[in-house]
Amino acid sequence: MEHVPTQLLPATPEHIALAAEVLRRGGLVAFPTETVYGLGANALDADAVARIFAAKERPAADPLIVHLSGAEQLPLVARHVSPLGQALAEAFWPGPLTLVLPKQPQVPAAVTAGLDTVAVRVPDHPVAQALLRAAGVPVAAPSANRFGRTSPTTAQHVWHDLRGRIEMILDGGPTPVGVESTVVDASASPVRILRPGGVTAEMLEAVVGPVTVEQRAVEEGGAHGLPSPGLLRTHYAPRAELVLYRGRRALNALRTDLAAALAAGRRPGVLAMDAEAEALAAPGALVYRLGADLEAAAQRLYAGMRWLDGQGVDVILACDVAGGGLGLALRDRLSRAASRVVIAD
Repeated sequence: MEHVPTQLLPATPEHIALAAEVLRRGGLVAFPTETVYGLGANALDADAVARIFAAKERPAADPLIVHLSGAEQLPLVARHVSPLGQALAEAFWPGPLTLVLPKQPQVPAAVTAGLDTVAVRVPDHPVAQALLRAAGVPVAAPSANRFGRTSPTTAQHVWHDLRGRIEMILDGGPTPVGVESTVVDASASPVRILRPGGVTAEMLEAVVGPVTVEQRAVEEGGAHGLPSPGLLRTHYAPRAELVLYRGRRALNALRTDLAAALAAGRRPGVLAMDAEAEALAAPGALVYRLGADLEAAAQRLYAGMRWLDGQGVDVILACDVAGGGLGLALRDRLSRAASRVVIAD
């Protein structure tokens, strides 16, 4: 693709105003949200949206999320919001919740992968909010990385993946949540979680009662649009092979395979919660600590994958994450990032 000079700029008011102008004239701007960095384009400009797909090398069947400055902008992109959807928007916007809604005709088909629904959210980050208000247009913004790879949680991650492909990166520091938004279909009861994320099932149930979680993994190459981003079986993946361990003896199995990899002269890396890290320390092994709780692990997961890739490891070993809340999102991301799953019961 054609080389585009990329500016990496601190998210000052002057640079946010400049970025808004870039969006209005059809350019691409990466910006921080509370979840991960997004790659934004004017959602109502089909040519600008096409540039997102080209820059990310993203398949056309994978829809985009449209970001709004507030719920008052919903009529620009959505025909209707159900009472359940309205209740969720009032409870969680701005925040890491995406609603799948019937789309307005002016939303380009590329945004929605040809479907009659559009995924919409209002981000809860001061830079994202300032940019959306200044731009004055709905902004389509998937994660600002090459397609299928680890999502970016810092501006440097975006620079590594997309420099030379987009006009601007606004640096607003590390993102606080660290995993993508929860995507829900609130068109019927019970509400369906299509992709778990920063708003947990327990938080949703406190507002709308019981919810269902749709466990779907789609192989790449399908002709039909996916109902939500993040449903492909292989996604969020580091460059190195990632092996995921599940079951009652997962930690023992990981430790055995770690020792075997070291003995074979491989360069293994480990993603581990703090409670597991001490048991996995071994000469020659690189152990990235995810933290003591699920919130810390969510914030550090993608940064850990990228750090281990940067150290040149040829395999990453990780135990599955237990627990409710953000544990559901973490298990989803690890499952899709994994090249192989080892069941150790």
